[in-house]
Amino acid sequence: MTVAVLIVNWNGGPLLRQCLESLERQRRRPDHIIVVDNGSGDDSLRLAENALREVQLIRLSTNVGFARANNIAAEAAGRFDAFALLNPDAFAEPEWLDALVKAADREPTVAAFASQMLLASEPKYLDGAGDSYHVSGRAWRNGHRVCAAQWPAANSEVFAPCAAAALYHRHAFNEVDGFDEQYFCYFEDVDLGFRLRLRGYRCLYVHSAVVRHVSSAVGGYRSNFAVYHGERNAVWTFFKDMPGPLLWLYLPQHLALNVAALLYYPWRGQGRVVFRAKLDALRGLPSVLRRRRLVQRTRRANAWTLRRALRRGVAAPYVARYSSPLGRI
Repeated sequence: MTVAVLIVNWNGGPLLRQCLESLERQRRRPDHIIVVDNGSGDDSLRLAENALREVQLIRLSTNVGFARANNIAAEAAGRFDAFALLNPDAFAEPEWLDALVKAADREPTVAAFASQMLLASEPKYLDGAGDSYHVSGRAWRNGHRVCAAQWPAANSEVFAPCAAAALYHRHAFNEVDGFDEQYFCYFEDVDLGFRLRLRGYRCLYVHSAVVRHVSSAVGGYRSNFAVYHGERNAVWTFFKDMPGPLLWLYLPQHLALNVAALLYYPWRGQGRVVFRAKLDALRGLPSVLRRRRLVQRTRRANAWTLRRALRRGVAAPYVARYSSPLGRI
């Protein structure tokens, strides 16, 4: 298997250099590295100058978003068997890529592979171990801020990987047309994972593929930018990807989730942001529903089989932190 590592940088500062240096220490070296710079206005490329010497650098004049930038990188890496995505604020442990590639070799029917992400500031805690998706339309990182030593030390099935550190088979990525560029950023990896599942693919969390993640170093934790895109894109994902029988069954929970967001974020001083996100989500629904027709027409997975991969329980979206794996593979 040949693997290209894809990194999208936007004002990453010194983090980009650290990320690239972590790739130099990999036991299994990448076959190729592509950095797409999303119109950065800082000195991140200058700071990483030495580490960029053997890297394919694609400079964009403006910030086109995480989704489109990764699609550009994937197109440039079209001759490789797999893409390993790594955020500039994620620093890979030496066994990271080797563990992902070995897992992909053992499980050729699995399309996507999630990493064990530790908090860079407190590495004894998880930042995430793959993503869960709830029937209401909410997604979260499994095990966020759970002590890593308490997490099951085994590979297991999860709904989708967090694209901050993930591996995708090229054929599966291309089959579903990669990331949805209308999302710009946030939730685009959950949407991609959902569309892969609709085609019958699965996702595997690889416990020994470890990165240390600064987390929201660029977008900002709970920033207005993150809240807007996350809340808007969550609506689009539910209406685009949820199969018809499940959409109607769980629509009341989705509506309740959105009402809860409209009530919760004003309490945090972000009422205008979440209102604009939901309004723009509604404005974008005609385009989303047109794309839904294609997504559902090409679906191979049975709706009720897919349901087993979704988190359930009316209270789960509001108390989620620890989510056990879906099952070992």
